[in-house]
Amino acid sequence: MTIGVPREIKEQEYRVALLPSAAYQLTKHGHRVVVEKGAGAGSGFRDSDYADAGALLLESHSGVFEQAELIVKVKEPLPSEFPLLRPEHLLFTYLHLAASKNLTETLMRSGLTALAYETVEHNRRLPLLEPMSEIAGRMSVIVGGYYLAKHTGGSGTLLGGVPGVLPGKVVVLGGGVSGVNAARMATGVGADVTILEVDIERMRFLDITLHTAHTLYSNESHLQEVLPEVDLLIGAVLVPGARAPKLVTRQMLRKMRPGSVLVDIAIDQGGCAETSRATTHHDPVFVEEGVIHYCVANMPGAYARTATQALTNATFPYIEALADHGLGGAIQRRPALLGGINIAHGKLTSKPVAEAHGLPCTSARELLGEPFEI
Repeated sequence: MTIGVPREIKEQEYRVALLPSAAYQLTKHGHRVVVEKGAGAGSGFRDSDYADAGALLLESHSGVFEQAELIVKVKEPLPSEFPLLRPEHLLFTYLHLAASKNLTETLMRSGLTALAYETVEHNRRLPLLEPMSEIAGRMSVIVGGYYLAKHTGGSGTLLGGVPGVLPGKVVVLGGGVSGVNAARMATGVGADVTILEVDIERMRFLDITLHTAHTLYSNESHLQEVLPEVDLLIGAVLVPGARAPKLVTRQMLRKMRPGSVLVDIAIDQGGCAETSRATTHHDPVFVEEGVIHYCVANMPGAYARTATQALTNATFPYIEALADHGLGGAIQRRPALLGGINIAHGKLTSKPVAEAHGLPCTSARELLGEPFEI
């Protein structure tokens, strides 16, 4: 099979979908790997690293799409890439289709089969989303603390406080992977941390593992109670494959102190605040109701080298299975891939995405004719 690795063209996206070491493993299996020149530069991987691994370097972005059967990316295709998509393509990347009806319908019209990293589920875990959730969670406290500084427009509150001065208050919405990592970082700098969560067993786990953080059952009343004292609010809610619930309304935001900060990690799935809108690393923040909003849609791209290594560590076994055995054979060997299929042969197969956009949904098993046993 020919595996294509195009350079990411999303603004300030420096990650690459495949490490040179992964390209080497694929070429050892007899596959052909085509990589756009400069694809790995943002993550610190040279073209010569890919050439030494046996990959073929291509000058043009379109050339990768023309030659590849399996296209591995980091982020969703952008409008300039839409004409390059063909029915014979198998696309494997982060898609977040629930946040964009236009992208969903465009991929359907292309006739290709698209698998989303974020909906591959194994043992109630999302193994291909978790590495980026870990980075985004840890990063949320770094950027949140920075924008609390007075010279950036913040309240001038140091999260860790100092002797004789109380620490800043951090509230994390959601106790999943990104929420746990945000809480770990925040407690690490000495902040006063509260995690809002609805799963009682998850709260017990958080209580045992994060000794200095508090847990609070997540509902609108409790959130309204804590907002007036919050310095940094981190939105880390996730409904796999679906649009993020709007937990924070504009009216609720008005309860927060001027100069406080909201970091909405859920922005990839539409954001968990009514006032959130996607931003970029180049222009990461805006102010609504006196609250600084950080809503960068590709947060882990800021730490591209770490993120690329963590992403490929997680995705490579699935990429290898797809290359070695095709979609049906790969699903037979790694059944979690079935849940990753969002679009097959031009038909939408993800129920959460269908519900988000009011579109019909078809069973992936039915479309693929079940060439596998699960």
